[in-house]
Amino acid sequence: MIEWLFVPAAYLIGSISSAIIICQLMGLPDPREQGSGNPGATNVMRIGGKKAAAMTLFGDLLKGLLPVYLAKELGVSVELLALTGIAAFLGHLYPVFFKFSGGKGVATSIGVLLGFSWGLGFAFVGTWLLIYKVGKISSLSALCASILSPIYAWYIVGDLNLVGAAVFMMVLLLFRHKSNIQRLIKGEE
Repeated sequence: MIEWLFVPAAYLIGSISSAIIICQLMGLPDPREQGSGNPGATNVMRIGGKKAAAMTLFGDLLKGLLPVYLAKELGVSVELLALTGIAAFLGHLYPVFFKFSGGKGVATSIGVLLGFSWGLGFAFVGTWLLIYKVGKISSLSALCASILSPIYAWYIVGDLNLVGAAVFMMVLLLFRHKSNIQRLIKGEE
C-alpha cells in the first residue's frame, strides 16, 4: 500500500519549478513575468542565457526522471509506474506551489520517458534534435517528438500502460503548445 505514495510524491516533486528557482538564485527576473511568461527552459534562455536555461532543463528533466526511476527500481507495478510518471508531469504543468501555473512539460516528459526506458527517452531526444537541426524551431521539434513518443513507447517498451502514459503526456503537451501550433500554422513561430 505504501507504494501508492509514489504518485502524490511525484506530483509534489513535479510541482517544484526549476525555472523560478534558478532565476531567483541567479538574480534573474521571474520567468512568469518576462519573455513568453512560461516557466520553462526556452523562456529562461531568453531572459537569462544558456547557462540558466541548461540548469532549468536539467532540473525539469530530473523531476520527471527521479520519481519514475525510483519507483521502477523499487519494483512497483507497471500501472503504478505509469501513474507516477503522469503525476510528475502534471506537477510540472499544474504546480501546487505556484498557483497551478506551470511550464509546457517538454523536459519533464523527457525525464518521465527516460525513467520508463532509456531507449524511449533517447528516441524522444533524438527526434527533437533531428527536427531542430532541420527546422531550427524548438516548439516544432518538441511537438514532433511528442507525437511520435506513443509509437516509440509501443515499439520500445510494448506495455499499454506506458503507451497510455505517453499518449496522455502527448495530448497535454499539444494542448499546452496550442499558441505555438497557431503560430507555426501562420508561419510566425
